[in-house]
Amino acid sequence: MAAQNTGAANGYSRRSKVLIAEKVSPDGIALLKSSLDVDEKKGLSAEQLLEIIPEYDALIVRSETKVTADLLAKGTKLSIVARAGVGVDNVDVEAATKHGIIVVNSPSGNIGAAAEHTIALMLSMARNIPDGCASIKAGKWERSRLVGVEAKGKTLGIIGLGKVGLNVARMAHGLGMTLHGLDPYASPAIAAAAFVTLHTSLPSLLAVSDFLTIHTPLIASTRGMISSNELALMKKGSRILNVARGGMIDETALLAALESGHLAGAALDVFTSEPPASDSTAAKLIAHPRVVATPHLGASTVEAQENVSIDVCSQTVAILAGELPRSAVNAPIILPEEYKKLQPFVQLVEKMGSLYTQHYGSLQAHGSGTSFDLIYEGELSTINNTKPLFAALVKGLTQSISSTAGMNVNIVNADLIAKERGLIINQTHSRDPITHTYSSLVTLRARPSRSSSHERHPLPTPEDEHQQQQVISGFCSDAQIFISRLDRFSTSFVPAGTLLICHNYDSPGKIGGVGMLLGEMDVNINFMSVAPLSEASELSTATTTTAPQEEGQREALMILGVDKEVRPDVVARLKEVRGILAVTIVTL
Repeated sequence: MAAQNTGAANGYSRRSKVLIAEKVSPDGIALLKSSLDVDEKKGLSAEQLLEIIPEYDALIVRSETKVTADLLAKGTKLSIVARAGVGVDNVDVEAATKHGIIVVNSPSGNIGAAAEHTIALMLSMARNIPDGCASIKAGKWERSRLVGVEAKGKTLGIIGLGKVGLNVARMAHGLGMTLHGLDPYASPAIAAAAFVTLHTSLPSLLAVSDFLTIHTPLIASTRGMISSNELALMKKGSRILNVARGGMIDETALLAALESGHLAGAALDVFTSEPPASDSTAAKLIAHPRVVATPHLGASTVEAQENVSIDVCSQTVAILAGELPRSAVNAPIILPEEYKKLQPFVQLVEKMGSLYTQHYGSLQAHGSGTSFDLIYEGELSTINNTKPLFAALVKGLTQSISSTAGMNVNIVNADLIAKERGLIINQTHSRDPITHTYSSLVTLRARPSRSSSHERHPLPTPEDEHQQQQVISGFCSDAQIFISRLDRFSTSFVPAGTLLICHNYDSPGKIGGVGMLLGEMDVNINFMSVAPLSEASELSTATTTTAPQEEGQREALMILGVDKEVRPDVVARLKEVRGILAVTIVTL
């Protein structure tokens, strides 16, 4: 659904360009270079980044580079911003969505590292390990001053039972700790399997916790979620940890709780501003004798750095090749088994949308208010998440319209563009048994808005009857896509290249006449498919036809794949051929 390697005007395929603004593992870079042009430019200022970003199709960052709305607006070629890590706090996701830029991260690459670091900080804080290390290195032997507490038998409160939170729970269970958690979206069964007792409110969790650890994303509802009131609810002598995101604990309130002695300690890997300014509250926390602090090392292991690099680099390669995203934060997540089934149909539906716009011209002719039914039959109807197909249709319908030319239409902004264009798209999952030989069928059925001239006619006109037959069906065979119905006609052709579509009476000599004329006009035919009326259409039109009697009552389509652009004078000559009712040119 993203922009693929672009065909240049002189005929060759341009390799997409990727800018790496922060450290990425050598294996990740090698993966990118196998199919993309890669520039590594670390330490760029915001101004330097703004200046060069228009050149690139993809941007890969970690946590230091700020991907702002201004930067995204300047990145006119950008299809993807990849964050090598879990959070995307440094990326303006809303602005990216508006521009159709997919934002991906690596939600699983550093799960183990973050969970281990949480346990390491908890035990370091409980046993005064950093203080003890500094003391003995200073030539002291202060065993009595450095008496700690055991984790075994203590209660660990966990806010956020996602992948990191659950891993922390499992490790802490191995230490003999009692586990309590808070997460409104947590599965009770999964929590129980990790030996976690769920709470329904933050105050109840705070009241029972000897240690409290936070594992949630930084969003509006979690920013400053632990402040003076919440800290006051914790047990006197309890301890708190944050290895998730800075800003969720009010640093001023935390410093006051430590100074008063209400909290026995804090372990912090993240801060509101990183690195903290020398005179900031965060700096005072770092210097506090009861605080164990590390410089955002939760994901800093050799294994985690390699994992997230490989993950985001592989996603970048895939998306720039036109595949669906696996871990997009501003698009629906596609399950691997669904991804495999959907991939060929994404291309099919996009081609169907483009074929509709060019063959019928209805978007231009009828404007907004056009309604479309996208109907899935067979195995495809069992897939619930068909948002990529919806987006593919929007892209196909709009890509040949000047107002959206060059816009990156994909699953990120398809809803927004559909609303702006007045497109009404209904997706239907048919449970009826499929009667065709292929396993899945997609049908696009259009209902153009009626103009005021139509409203003056209470009875349907022949033109209305034609509009009611705006139907395109298609299927996939392995990786190849086919159109099986166009309008009222049964067919089978690959929607690719330049197509000449002739609506004609099915009478002797038509094929030869069209072929001879094209030959005279120096147009070579690569393939031809003759499409007769479908059985249902033939029955319905048996008694209602506008065909002159001498031509007979049967109609057909000729779909011809040609090797070059068809000039207007060629189209005009074809329309003069007796029995040719209409001619359209489609480029796919």
